[in-house]
Amino acid sequence: KPVESCLSHNGKYLWVTYYRRSYDLNAQCPSALAIIDTEKDEIVRVMPTGPLPKMIACSPDNKFIAVTHWGDNTVGIIDISSKDPFKFNYIKHCVVDKQLEMNFSNAEKVDRDADCGFCLRGTTFSPDGKFLYVGKMGGGGGMAIFDTRDFNSLGNVTGMQSNLRHLVISGENLFLSANKPGYVQRVSWRELTKFRIENPGASLRYEKWDDVYVGTGVRTITVSPDGNYVFAAVNTLSKVVAVNTKTMKVVAEIPADSYPVGMDVSPDGKLLIVTAQGKSNGGGNSVMIFRINRQ
Repeated sequence: KPVESCLSHNGKYLWVTYYRRSYDLNAQCPSALAIIDTEKDEIVRVMPTGPLPKMIACSPDNKFIAVTHWGDNTVGIIDISSKDPFKFNYIKHCVVDKQLEMNFSNAEKVDRDADCGFCLRGTTFSPDGKFLYVGKMGGGGGMAIFDTRDFNSLGNVTGMQSNLRHLVISGENLFLSANKPGYVQRVSWRELTKFRIENPGASLRYEKWDDVYVGTGVRTITVSPDGNYVFAAVNTLSKVVAVNTKTMKVVAEIPADSYPVGMDVSPDGKLLIVTAQGKSNGGGNSVMIFRINRQ
């Protein structure tokens, strides 16, 4: 089950996480990721990961890949400074608060989609590459911040909506989607990080969030290249919503095929590509292409 992907080395390598191994009843064993050479269109290397890898992100300076493990509250950091994929190597195993023990009995199946500790999901680097942000979709919510000089934790930040699903940074703003509450929120990533650094404590509450309700089940979000709009895939309500990033107001919405989940904007900002996962007897299983028209 491939989950998420990201590009590195100016688009030469595509990194794809595999959620779990078919024989691993309770997803306790290491999973894997594939590194695809986009020029050759072939897998050139497979690397191990922790249990249930979901989100994967490349630092803007092209030095690191962060692999976020849904299954045990950890993030694997890979040094990708070499141009040779066979020289990529893990350098740090970051723990968010406490690593979840892999001691589930194989005599009974456990729902690891839900029994996942903090259920780490959204992952992004700051534009200057100095910080890594990881969202907690479960376990009370919040966000962990790491200093990329040594990938030590700066601690957690709360105060945003719960059930964080996706994080993305555009310019000075960090945007997040809160799945169950149905909100998209905005915050200054610089101010948030400064607040976290300057105040002691394992977890701090930050209050300066701007938000807009887009609908329950908001999943992937993506920002237009000019930074003026954030688009949201609203899974439960089967629609796509556009939000003005300056006013944080909904400016457009359009019906989508059943259960939209993933999306991205073309580099020229003219097309929005959306995937619909579908569910049993519920449609979906499609790719939609929307043209973005501005008035």
